[in-house]
Amino acid sequence: MADILYNTSAVIALIAIVLAGYRSLKGPNVADRVVALDVMTIISISLIVYVAALAQRIIYLDVAMVYALISFIGVIAIARYLERGL
Repeated sequence: MADILYNTSAVIALIAIVLAGYRSLKGPNVADRVVALDVMTIISISLIVYVAALAQRIIYLDVAMVYALISFIGVIAIARYLERGL
């Protein structure tokens, strides 16, 4: 039963990445595109955690944490640039 739930959540996450990718391409302004890219990174982090649970490899969790930190710093840098405060 848990496998069905994990697989269903992975499929929903992949659909969400596609929708966020569409928003990042067709966003009306730059801020919407940045938010869509941030959503895509958050969803991809959850997919990395899913793969870590599926493969039973704890090292993938370290990769997900580093990716989250880099994503956070990148979004802050882009936000500061958009506000012309960089």
